[in-house]
Amino acid sequence: VFKRRRTVEIKHGRISMLATMGYITQQLIRFPGYLSFSNNLKFSDVPNGLGAISKVPAAGWFQIALYALYCEGTTQNWVLPDGDLDLDGQYMKKMDAADKRIPGDYGWKPPLLATDDPETKKRRLNAEIANGRLAMMAIIGMFFQDGLTGSAWGDWALYTASPLRAFEGELGVQAPVGYWDPLGLAKNGDAAV
Repeated sequence: VFKRRRTVEIKHGRISMLATMGYITQQLIRFPGYLSFSNNLKFSDVPNGLGAISKVPAAGWFQIALYALYCEGTTQNWVLPDGDLDLDGQYMKKMDAADKRIPGDYGWKPPLLATDDPETKKRRLNAEIANGRLAMMAIIGMFFQDGLTGSAWGDWALYTASPLRAFEGELGVQAPVGYWDPLGLAKNGDAAV
């Protein structure tokens, strides 16, 4: 059970690291030309962040879904040797038990980064797990900020429609939540009190 969960954590961490870098890169770089000739849609017409979801054509989403299915299908043992599908997961459990690789090790050795030293490999894998966890939090934070302000790098002062600003008219509240003194022991801006 631990091996499966660690493998999934590493996979999600890697996806989140790529997503975080992609979210940052799209703010800086735009491809020239057309995203879809049939829809007359240029890359420059697609907004950054979550706003792009509504602009990508259905054929684009179909390609994204096919690629995700390909990635999932090639990393798991879904098809039995006789061609049937492993719907109950028994074959996959047997294959996972026979797999002696450590989680995250898929046999790809990038040039200048791969090592056979077990201690270095362990240290690098722990760094990857930590960076993956950070990236999972980062991409969720970017999604949340983008959902609230319309931009992953939104200026909070310009966003006045936030539900977090609902209490600004109440006693002792200033932007973004404000000065809080319900007992009246101090005054706003008075250092002597």
